[in-house]
Amino acid sequence: MTEERARRWRLLLGDGPNDALEPGDLGMDAALSALYDNQSDGELGSKENVVVGMGASAPRVARWLGDVRTYFPSTVVQVMQADAIDRLGLKQLLLEPEMMSAVQPDVHLVATLASLRSLLPQQARATARTVVRTVVEEVERRIADRLRSSVRGALNRAQRTSRPRPGDIDWNRTVKANLASYQPDLGTIIPERLIGFGRKQTGFAREIVLCVDQSGSMATSVVYASIFASVLASIRALKTSLVVYDTAVVDLTDELSDPVDVIFGTQLGGGNDTPRALAYCTPLITRPRDTVFVLISDLYEGQGSPEMIRRLAAIAGAGTTVFVLLALDDDGKPSYDKENAAALAAFGIPCFACTPDAFPDLMAVAISRGDVAQWAAGRAAATATGR
Repeated sequence: MTEERARRWRLLLGDGPNDALEPGDLGMDAALSALYDNQSDGELGSKENVVVGMGASAPRVARWLGDVRTYFPSTVVQVMQADAIDRLGLKQLLLEPEMMSAVQPDVHLVATLASLRSLLPQQARATARTVVRTVVEEVERRIADRLRSSVRGALNRAQRTSRPRPGDIDWNRTVKANLASYQPDLGTIIPERLIGFGRKQTGFAREIVLCVDQSGSMATSVVYASIFASVLASIRALKTSLVVYDTAVVDLTDELSDPVDVIFGTQLGGGNDTPRALAYCTPLITRPRDTVFVLISDLYEGQGSPEMIRRLAAIAGAGTTVFVLLALDDDGKPSYDKENAAALAAFGIPCFACTPDAFPDLMAVAISRGDVAQWAAGRAAATATGR
């Protein structure tokens, strides 16, 4: 208790020997010092350095905002962000185009702007939306076409049948599949296996439900999920729903026509209540066997863990394809609750991280009712061997 008290006092008072700090506390101490220490050392801790010399300080501000989200709970983050605006002239930085031009727009910056949206001055919001749209369009250029192509190909494969009616036989594919049964004496092929087109369905071929934890640790995952949900919603054969949650649940499905609106509709930070979100999502699944349900969460649920596992198991037990993305970002090394992940795996619900570039292939496997767990294992093996 004495050591913990000394640690807390050292973090509270700032400057002093680091003996009382644990190795993981150094980043936290640096973030606090940058905001609350007054030394002019060329870093964020000098008000003059933030307001003057904007081109050099803007990247530090964006980096600091990301560090604060990493080290502190959302309630503390909100206080520190407000203090930064008041003490360091951060509001002036956000008002100036120089900040946005000095920082390389990326998904992390988008997550920062989304978390700050309620604090952004009115004049800065248009600039922030422009930056967010730039990143969204870059991600869409890189991945959207491949996602649409992969999903449509999977839908086509899923709609073929091995017991077609005579008028639905796909003769080209049937011939190729039966070349080994060619009879030379008859000069023909005996089709042992027929391949045909499924009857055109009314309504949607598949339903996709994305349920996304929007706590601070999932910030970049929320951004990518918002973009991908908007792309999936543009595919007519899919019915796509996007639900985000912390301790409250927000259905952003009606906003999917514009991913920028979706991103600014999230509320990054706060706690989380996954069972409550799952209770909301369950009625959205109207055709379990034709639905892919994706929970994007690090599974840190605390006392709600048993209920979360029970509800996910029930969704999967109804025939829905269910999997958990522990992260949907470029890092690929999520921090997550390993006990909850193991418990879900015991129910046949795979839990793994996924990079944005791999997401189109993952959705293709899920939509075609492939083995998602096997795909994830193969992906992990290929990454480990550098292939």
